[in-house]
Amino acid sequence: MRGKWVALALGLGMMMAGHSAAFAGFPERAVTIVVPYPPGGTTDVLARLVSARLSDKLGQTFVVENRPGAGGQIGTRAVARSQPDGYTLVMGTINSHGINEALYKQLSYRTVEDFTPVTRVADTPNVIIASKNAPFSNFEEMIAYAKANPGVLSFGSTSMGGSPHMAGELLKAIADIDIVHVPYQGGGPMLTDVIGGQIPIGFDNLPSSAAHIDSGNVQGIAVTTKERWKGFENMPSVAEKGMDGYEVAAWFGVLAPAGTPDDVVRTLNNAIVEILKEDEVVERLNGLGARPVGDTPEAFAQHIKDEVARWSKVVETNNMERL
Repeated sequence: MRGKWVALALGLGMMMAGHSAAFAGFPERAVTIVVPYPPGGTTDVLARLVSARLSDKLGQTFVVENRPGAGGQIGTRAVARSQPDGYTLVMGTINSHGINEALYKQLSYRTVEDFTPVTRVADTPNVIIASKNAPFSNFEEMIAYAKANPGVLSFGSTSMGGSPHMAGELLKAIADIDIVHVPYQGGGPMLTDVIGGQIPIGFDNLPSSAAHIDSGNVQGIAVTTKERWKGFENMPSVAEKGMDGYEVAAWFGVLAPAGTPDDVVRTLNNAIVEILKEDEVVERLNGLGARPVGDTPEAFAQHIKDEVARWSKVVETNNMERL
């Protein structure tokens, strides 16, 4: 009998060792990072920056795949339903893993239960931009024009229910202005219309608008964080213009499907955290208006839970209609 137990124990030990060895060489083939938004937006920019460095660091190709739609739900749901082996990841955002849970009546995935967080990559403010032919050139003039012409101005955002959209809705409530929301399927399409003058105002994540602000393609009106943002000090914050209580910041992070082995998650976490400390990467992120984070899986998981609670309270307090 004792021999049977010894044999069983040895067998289990070999199985566990084999299981661990199966992931010891991760990654052994190409890894896909799904961006649940169109090309050209901040999520896409950050995913491509991280994936390029991961390819160099881990010796396998990291491919970015854009799967936009339904406010980020299509691509995010696809990753939630993928094999939990580390070969399909998602670049999640404050929208996909915070606001959506609060705003959608029937979300097509479970924000917390369906994912294993890897690390938060970066934080960034949102920014208010305006076309060059808009009838104003600064924040005060924009508010004054909106008050004098209720319902005339429209503002574009990257998606219905995204943090840029919520930033616009919060400004409407605090400034008591009537401006009309026009949702786009991502930052790229929205920027095209603001640059072309088809829409006068845009709310965007700063990294995807930064180059256009610097080049003068659009006007940088204000950042949505409480204080001015490093590298873009020439733009005021909304809060400093007398809009007490106004603050919206975006974040982006890598997540895997729930059940992904811990050693795979740690491999990815360690690699990304190291990448986010590289001088060139830090400089690149700062130039885009983003701040590198690189936290632990546990800290990122708690951040997501806190964000869901925060935005649920915002939706309830402002009596926002759920989608």
